[in-house]
Amino acid sequence: LAMFVSTLSETVTATALPTIVGDLGGVDHMQWVTTAYILASTVMMPIYGKLGDLFGRKYLFIVALSVFIVGSATCGLAPSMDGLIAGRAVEGLGGGGLIILAQATIADIIPPRQRGKYMGLMGSVFAVSTVVGPLLGGWFVQVTGWRWLFAFNIPLALLAIAAVAFFLTKPVRRDDRPPIDIGGMMAMAVSVSSLVLATAWGGTLFPWISPQIFAPFVLVERKAKEPIIPMLLFKNRNFVVCTVTGMFIMLGMMGTISYLPTYFQIVDDLNATAAGYLVAPMNAAWFAASLLSGYLVNKLGTYKKLMVVSFAVLVAGMVGFIAVDQDPSAVVVGGLLAVMGFGVGLNFEILVLVVQNEFPASAVGMATAATGFFRKVGSVLGTSVVGALFTSGLARALAERLAPVGGVGALGTDANLLTPAIVHALPPDVRHAVG
Repeated sequence: LAMFVSTLSETVTATALPTIVGDLGGVDHMQWVTTAYILASTVMMPIYGKLGDLFGRKYLFIVALSVFIVGSATCGLAPSMDGLIAGRAVEGLGGGGLIILAQATIADIIPPRQRGKYMGLMGSVFAVSTVVGPLLGGWFVQVTGWRWLFAFNIPLALLAIAAVAFFLTKPVRRDDRPPIDIGGMMAMAVSVSSLVLATAWGGTLFPWISPQIFAPFVLVERKAKEPIIPMLLFKNRNFVVCTVTGMFIMLGMMGTISYLPTYFQIVDDLNATAAGYLVAPMNAAWFAASLLSGYLVNKLGTYKKLMVVSFAVLVAGMVGFIAVDQDPSAVVVGGLLAVMGFGVGLNFEILVLVVQNEFPASAVGMATAATGFFRKVGSVLGTSVVGALFTSGLARALAERLAPVGGVGALGTDANLLTPAIVHALPPDVRHAVG
């Protein structure tokens, strides 16, 4: 339930995003609807992981879900783009704990030899929510209005709270808890926020790649008695390989998922629901591959060859996208997305399993959170870099392409207020220029 709620909140806005930002007048801030959530959840991930190791996961789970509910309600009632982005950030403060606490709880109660099967099931939940999210987003836009897609999360989160309260055992009280690493939390928040701003602003105020961004965090964590992300983790080769790999996978996937529905709606004249269906093949393949990977790891007791195959499949899908022309058919797009989704599904949860098996039970929450944290950094970079390229190029491209048909004034409205419905109602020559 927690995995489903968290991942649904990341994907449900994908098909609804063009309509939302058009209604609220914020096309130039489009990427922040997704980036605000991912940024806040990224900062919170290692914090939830460490606090779970120290204090137990049950009550943290309930707190995370409660904060998530407050954020969802704020989004649904938002009167402006600023209010929506603020609500998404609050959602992320709660959502950052849901996946990490779910994965760490599995490690608490399932023996290592059996975890592959359960991690495969967790991955399939992630895949299902990424299928359902865009479809639900499109349906809400067309039938009830986009505000209801945030309200939809609330009863699911309440159900998850009830399940956590009923099923998870009360944590054992410890009298020897070390002090919480407040300095590390603050330094990490500044570091990640700086990195996101650097990518979102596209090098105008910060360089695209700046080693200084993470320097304060590393210095603080080396001196902390109980660090949020101990530098000791990075001495483990498998942890580093799995963490870096997961980060780059999410960078590519979130950049793809976040903006393909917008392309389908504006360029191919599809409605929001149809755009969601075009993304579905990737998630269906992801679902199937997650179940298959969990079964194979549980049966064979090894995962190295499976990882090699998964990366080969993923690279093949990406190369296929590079090779196709600028206006591929829906069949080609769906097929390539399915190949990418199958490659990701084979390794997505198994990478977490590898990390968990490298560390003792007392550190499993911290290790799980650390690898999840860097995956989220990849997600943030994917959405913010692609979003920065989108928004920075939009005004320039509109000015160039609309010049022969009367300039930007031919739109009949501010570019920040463009929605798919407005674009489809434009005269054919203007609509062609926009597409």
